[in-house]
Amino acid sequence: MADPQRARKMADRIKEVVARRLDKGLRDPRLGFVTITDVRVTGDLQHASIFYTVYGTDEERAESAAALKAATGLLRTEVGKNITARLTPSLEFIADALPETSAHMEDLLVQAQLRDDQVRAASAGATYAGDADPYKRDEDEDEDEDEDSGDDEADPRG
Repeated sequence: MADPQRARKMADRIKEVVARRLDKGLRDPRLGFVTITDVRVTGDLQHASIFYTVYGTDEERAESAAALKAATGLLRTEVGKNITARLTPSLEFIADALPETSAHMEDLLVQAQLRDDQVRAASAGATYAGDADPYKRDEDEDEDEDEDSGDDEADPRG
């Protein structure tokens, strides 16, 4: 098993090489605006999972995925030339779910804000069910002691 730091360095280098090659362009018209978001290399440095996002519609994403799959051999050759490893890792392109996840989180935050506004509106005219301040304070105890001491003096039995 390789050093985790070495695997991280190799992942960063693979990310750089693949991004640079995609920036130069592939001769595939199906390839859209692709951004490499992350690369993870296995502990034995034999396999690299490359996460990417594509700007565009679902159809453009599917076409870009097909173009990346077709160009995997070319990109692996490019990676092999630019890394210092005995073996070139196999490449796997995985569509990153980051945009969908962030859109879902945005929707959840909007729903939470709406619910907060509803609760705020409902509590605007509300009053307390009991005392406004139900907690006993030190001042209250002092008043109780004063009242108790006054009652003891008036009691003929005490």
